[in-house]
Amino acid sequence: MSGYEEKLQKDLKRIGKQVRKMGKAVLRSLESSIQAALTRDVDLATETILGDLPTNRLSTDLDHLCHIFVARHLPSAGHLRYISSVMRINQTLERIGDYSETISRAALSLSGRAPTSTQRDIEMMGEQAVKLLRQATRSFEERDVELAKGTSQAIAGFGTTFDKVFNDLVKEGEEKSRPIADLFAFMAMFNRLERVMHQSKNICQQTVFAVTGQVKPKKTFDILFVDGRNAGASVLAEHYARKAFPEAGTYSSAGWNTADQMDEAYVAFGDTVGLNLVNEEPRLFTGKTRYMREFDLLIDLAGGVHEHVRKVPYHTTLLSWRLTDRRNPKAVFDQLVPRLGDLMEILRGGEEDES
Repeated sequence: MSGYEEKLQKDLKRIGKQVRKMGKAVLRSLESSIQAALTRDVDLATETILGDLPTNRLSTDLDHLCHIFVARHLPSAGHLRYISSVMRINQTLERIGDYSETISRAALSLSGRAPTSTQRDIEMMGEQAVKLLRQATRSFEERDVELAKGTSQAIAGFGTTFDKVFNDLVKEGEEKSRPIADLFAFMAMFNRLERVMHQSKNICQQTVFAVTGQVKPKKTFDILFVDGRNAGASVLAEHYARKAFPEAGTYSSAGWNTADQMDEAYVAFGDTVGLNLVNEEPRLFTGKTRYMREFDLLIDLAGGVHEHVRKVPYHTTLLSWRLTDRRNPKAVFDQLVPRLGDLMEILRGGEEDES
């Protein structure tokens, strides 16, 4: 090994050691903040808040080491990917440290210990957040792509957990068993724990990038178009979106007062724009929360969905696109095309974002 290569490896080892040190500090901080929230331990909460300062210094030192490495070695290929990932992970870990501080401050603001149901939720989300963060940091330290991918998949499965926790908190509020300030504090805790899981996924994605060069895939969206009969506009929107934006997600449609069959005018118009609606059958929109949770976006094309939805799930976004001249398929199509284009620009970005 040449003298230059020896120096390069020494610098990489030093950076790796600092990443591990930073990861361990943030994990300890997270565990302490959760324990303080569960027990309302004032000393532990205060210690965790103050502990964020040395963690920030670790982050500053790591950032400095990375910049020195770039200036000294002008890295390329694998070394450049690694340093780029370290710098992103450093920012992520610092952010998680901030979350721990917020949880600790929220714990200090409580008027008393959390009620039993809230304690269970804090414990459950806390255990998962710590476990997933530990796996994510280990995947990067060990360059374990399979662990990173497996952890990312596990995190994706927690999408509905926050809905359950939020509903538990709402019940506490309805029973007026706690001061409003306590409910806001609990909500802050749950929000930060959820964010820890998402940030852990970011660490996993950086592991994959550093080792393989694969970049983070663009987010996809599950979209449901709804109207009254599901015999025209909503089906047209579903098929056009699937054809025009196949990479952006999945598309479905439904109606709350379904027709017996498709509107023939829409079927005929579909042929003129390359959309085959012949074999479509109207589908019923149930309005059930469990059903709607499957979708990121719920797009109401008739303006009547609120009469059929008791509550929109926390992670589902409801859009209302009131279409005019609904009996005219071409008029409806001319309204849908630009609106869907604008929506995809917001959700996925344009060509400039991809360059």
